[in-house]
Amino acid sequence: MLGELIPCGGGDPIPLLKPLLLIGRRSSCDISLRFPNVSSHHCELELINGYWQVRDLGSRNGVKVNGERCDQNWVMPGDTLNIAKHLYEVSYVPLGDAPPPEEIDPMSIPLMEKAGLVKRRRERQQTPSETQLNLD
Repeated sequence: MLGELIPCGGGDPIPLLKPLLLIGRRSSCDISLRFPNVSSHHCELELINGYWQVRDLGSRNGVKVNGERCDQNWVMPGDTLNIAKHLYEVSYVPLGDAPPPEEIDPMSIPLMEKAGLVKRRRERQQTPSETQLNLD
């Protein structure tokens, strides 16, 4: 287990079992939150260099870290995470020896990527067939 989301209003903790988790209302999501104010694909949590990062996927009711709305932000141990109006405390132990990440500069994210019209830079990797085409 890589950590857990602890509901602040009570309830069972939600385990964080994979390094990339899709959170939303649909049953196909890694973490399914069956509330009408949660979007079908609301946000994702990704473990990067031992620290969790949340990224809003264009949800209607947004994501907040420690009460501040964000499109993308680091979530440190003990921080609170609002998904729509549902509040969770994030509990985990950072992995590895890497220092805590710096804040994300929203101006560093390309507008097309922020709008969800292109994939994130990390996801834009060539397939083997594309690599083969470039070699010829």
